[in-house]
This record gives sequence, structure tokens and C-alpha cells, in this order.
Amino acid sequence: MSDGVCDVTIIGGGVVGMATAMALTCGRHLRVTVIEAEEGLARHQTGHNSGVIHSGLYYKPGSLKARLCIEGRRALLDFCEAEGIPHETCGKVVVATRPGEMPALEVLTERGRANGLEGMRRLEAEEIREYEPHAAGIAGLFVPQTGIVNYTQVVEAYARRVQAGGGRILTGTRFLGVKRDGGQFAIETNQGTLHCRNLINCGGLQSDRIARLCGLDPKLQIIPFRGEYYEIVPEKAHLVRNLIYPVPDPRFPFLGVHFTRMAKGGVEAGPNAVLSFKREGYTRWSFSPRDVLEYAAYSGFWRMSMKYWKTGLGEFYRSFSKKAFTRALQRLLPDLREEDLRRGGAGVRAQALEPNGMLVDDFRIVEAERMVHVLNAPSPAATASIRIGEAIAEMAVKNFGG
Repeated sequence: MSDGVCDVTIIGGGVVGMATAMALTCGRHLRVTVIEAEEGLARHQTGHNSGVIHSGLYYKPGSLKARLCIEGRRALLDFCEAEGIPHETCGKVVVATRPGEMPALEVLTERGRANGLEGMRRLEAEEIREYEPHAAGIAGLFVPQTGIVNYTQVVEAYARRVQAGGGRILTGTRFLGVKRDGGQFAIETNQGTLHCRNLINCGGLQSDRIARLCGLDPKLQIIPFRGEYYEIVPEKAHLVRNLIYPVPDPRFPFLGVHFTRMAKGGVEAGPNAVLSFKREGYTRWSFSPRDVLEYAAYSGFWRMSMKYWKTGLGEFYRSFSKKAFTRALQRLLPDLREEDLRRGGAGVRAQALEPNGMLVDDFRIVEAERMVHVLNAPSPAATASIRIGEAIAEMAVKNFGG
């Protein structure tokens, strides 16, 4: 590995890390090196999501999530047009299936309006079928701004711009630790030592561990939740035109199982949100003793578990029972049958958990001396990635002093 000193090293080659690198190389003209532990970019959260371009409907007005999602969606659409990346703004329907969901649907409608979403339409039961002929519910909300894209293609385009701006991308390069060497950092990796003046942690599922190795107490711990998908068999894909979502449970930062027409073709159903026993655990049998011992030693995990153990058990049951998964989906799409589904892929969400057992809902970005740590960047981070990257770049340059 070259012993040259770069201005900034970014740890993590997912959508947020690459967007930050793009903002620093193309906008700030700094010498940037991205290190990624895997052999390619976007191998974890970015490459395993369903490819939704979020509208900004769900987020509390004035929150960082709301602002960056709305601004980021517009920037992402412009970027995709400029780069020739296939995408579509197809809209989605949020469906209430029970009377108890009506207050939450009202809240979503109000939030959408407060966040500047135009063209939304409240739907009566019979009007839902104008948008999704096979969906059923007691009321709904059509949101025209929602879209679809392949985020791996987006990251590949970010990488091209980073390299065109003089940045380096080193894959297969795992961060092991860091030491201060005068006014520089000496970053230890499995490929040797890398020297830089400043550091940005976009490590996703490993972000809290990276922060601790850098001498920072993140005051949270990453708990991985696996989201499992089924695919609708091609001959039944006509049951879904675009995207069909339930009204989400406001207690959790998850949106519930839903239907997504994908940019690459086909329709996905899911995801659930089941505790994973490994940070990069994409199967039901994935297990890491280290990860599980860390849960057991963390007070926040037990506080969360005591509060939501029934919900957690339900998610485990649905993970192993196709029949139960199908029943959850049939609330939105009664014509769907168990034989219409085949098991698809899975993703793992890096969910930050505080010591008091609270799930961190908003983005969490923490500064330290000549460092910036992105400790929680859940959905809609991919949608908002360009604006998140620019915000991190602004924060970093101010922190770094030039």
C-alpha cells in the first residue's frame, strides 16, 4: 500500500461512504481514499435493499431525516438522469386495513403535507383499486413521489465520479485500528498501513466498533435486524402494479411487510424485521458468538427485549413460517396465495440502540477531533445519500479546519 498521505480516509464503501467521497473529491477537491472490507462496493445494506426512492412521507417535519430525504430525492433523480441510471417515479399506496390504523394514516397525511409532498390523495376503500386493483383496505393514501432504482448502480456511478476526481477506492481492505502519528492518523488495515490527516467512519454495521477503535464512546450499540424477502412468481406479478405499503407501527423504525416492484424487474414482498445473531447474517442460521455475547453484555438490548419480546417472537415465527408471512401480506393483497411466493434474498439493517433500550430513529452523526462518525444512517439513507454526503463533507471540512 502506498505510504502517501491523503487528506481524508473514508471507512466504508456503501452508499453513504461513496456519496461522502464524491462530495469531497468533486466538490472540495480533496485527496480522498475509501477503504472497503469487502471485495466490492455496496455489498451489505446498500446492495441488499429493495431499491425504493422514498418520498419523505414518514419523517417528522423539521427532522434531519425529513430535510435530507426530500432534498436528497430530488438530487438523486437529477443524478440518475445525468448518469443514465434506469429509475422510475411510480408512486405508492399506503393502505389502512384496520380501524385502529386510521389515526396513524392521518398523521402520515399531515406529515406528507408538512414536508411539501404535492399531489397526495386520500383514498376511500373503493378508490384504492384505482391504483392497485388487487389491494384491499378501509382507506389509503396515494403518494406520487415514491420511486424505484437499483442502488448498486447508483454507488457504481458515485465511484466513477470519485475516481474521476482523483480519489482512490481500495476494496478488500479491512480497518483494524488507528494510531495518531503527529498531526496524522496511521490507519492499520489487513493490507498494510495507510496515512491520512482526517478520518470519516461510514462503516454501517460495524460503525460503533470502528468508533470505539478510534477512541470514541459512541453511546450506542449496533443491533442487526435481518429483513427477509419473498418474490412473487412471475405469473402472479400482475397482482402488484407499483408499491403497496401498510400503515407502519409508530413504535418501530420499520415500515412493515410491503410489496415493491423492482427496477431490475419482478416484485418483492417483505421485509420482516427479525433480530439477527450475526451482524452480516443473511440467513436464518447465521450466528456469531462475538455478536451474541455483545448483545448479552449490553443493557440496552435487555431493556429493548423486555419491552418488545412479544413482537420479537412474532417476527421469529414469521421468519420460519411461510404461511404466517403470507397471512401478513394478505392483509394488503387478499388474492395472494402461499404458492405465489418463493423465498428471495435478505438484508441486514444496522439499527442503533441506546443504553436505555430506545431504537435510534433519526440519523446520528458524531464529530471528534479530525474525525466524523456516521453511527446511524437507516432508511431513507440511500434516497438521501447525495445530501447526506454533502452534509458530512461540510461538517468534516469545518471540523478539519480547511
